[in-house]
Amino acid sequence: MLDQYYTVKHEGVDEQVIQKSRFIGYVKRVETEEAAQQFISQIKKKHHDATHNCSAYMIGEHDQLQKANDDGEPSGTAGVPILEVLKKRQLKDTVVVITRYFGGIKLGAGGLIRAYASTTSLAINSTGVVERSLMQEVILTIDYPLLGKVENELQQSSFILDKIEYLAQVTLHVYVKKDETNKFKDWLINLTNSQVILTDGDVKYIEVDLPITNDL
Repeated sequence: MLDQYYTVKHEGVDEQVIQKSRFIGYVKRVETEEAAQQFISQIKKKHHDATHNCSAYMIGEHDQLQKANDDGEPSGTAGVPILEVLKKRQLKDTVVVITRYFGGIKLGAGGLIRAYASTTSLAINSTGVVERSLMQEVILTIDYPLLGKVENELQQSSFILDKIEYLAQVTLHVYVKKDETNKFKDWLINLTNSQVILTDGDVKYIEVDLPITNDL
């Protein structure tokens, strides 16, 4: 499993009009090629009257599944530009379909490449991008007098405080990047003067929203 990677939020759409042609960008997170193909088929069915439904996807930890489809546009002017945006933004497990309704004005090869690339970026920005980091849950148990100090320090750190349980003692569930687990534990031991019980919990991916880029 990768320690960290980028992908899109679950699903989104956006559109723009270029030289009277309407370009609609659909984006979805998928984990299998079958899911990507199903999404492409779904959009094609929805827009069966469109001039083109061009697509691309990149799937797998090492981007081992990559496919681009021009769907009738001149070779290399639609599917590949979509795929190149995914590569440039390092987005894994992502499928994009760009639907085009022709407006009567030919854009030329360069214009098509720019149109499909910019619609892809527009749709990705509207959908949102996340960083998924493989994190270790660390469960810490402390006495109540230490809660204020520990909680305040956690809120100001890069560690993710997930929840707090108020029982006979206080139990805090914190997510830490796997390679920072030992550093985190040492930090807590020093912070509490060793007045803390530390237990490892689950390991799972935690998602953090990334800022939107204006690169279209």
